[in-house]
Amino acid sequence: MRGLMPFCVLCMIAGLAPLVASNSNFVQQTQSFPGWPGSFNGKQLKQLPLTDRESLFLQYFPGSIGRFTDGQREIIIRWLTSPTRKFHPASDCFRGIGYSIEPLPIETRADNSQWSVFRARKNKKILRVYERIYDLRGNSWTDVSSWYWAALLGKSEGPWWSVAVAEMET
Repeated sequence: MRGLMPFCVLCMIAGLAPLVASNSNFVQQTQSFPGWPGSFNGKQLKQLPLTDRESLFLQYFPGSIGRFTDGQREIIIRWLTSPTRKFHPASDCFRGIGYSIEPLPIETRADNSQWSVFRARKNKKILRVYERIYDLRGNSWTDVSSWYWAALLGKSEGPWWSVAVAEMET
């Protein structure tokens, strides 16, 4: 029983940590949205309408969500003004609409940006999806959990951008 007490104390501390974390680095939700980028990886973006599911999700989302195509890929861009549990990885969205997910190794691009990658399969459709989260100070994350804790604990200041790219696998 004695060995259980330190464990319980640590659990209480871990549970309370987010409540005492400084929120001085959080951007107020009233910050002006800077607008969507006009291009991605050198290709012009065309904005697509949000799906009903995306529109519903946006009601309680601290930021904005945009859906785009560059003619070959679908690109979801999210702009966040504060840490939130409403923000989740693209793999959750794909799972939610019936895709099976196969995680792939993290990819480092020529510009040194790192992207999480997964393969999504549904019937005969196979997509390769990659995503990343970044702030305007050069910090970036390949997973939502790492971003969330960095933002919540004041190790990163918002706003943050998230880019998820889905392309047909060849």
